[in-house]
Amino acid sequence: MRAARALIGISQAELARRAGVSVPTIKRCESEGEKIPVVSSETQQKIRTVLEAAGIEFIPEDSDGGVGVRLRKTSPTK
Repeated sequence: MRAARALIGISQAELARRAGVSVPTIKRCESEGEKIPVVSSETQQKIRTVLEAAGIEFIPEDSDGGVGVRLRKTSPTK
């Protein structure tokens, strides 16, 4: 999530505002501890929806590497 925010240039506070969640929730999701943050699937979907609407594409884990994010490719205008 931190990488996605960096790609689109928004703060934790801005992501929280757009997703309708609290800043502490965003901080928990981005924590680097060994525990996986516990957030509801509804909250995860809200955050994902905001990031995708801003141009983020989620990359699933595959044989070439782990999960990740990137900016969605845009079609050249004609």
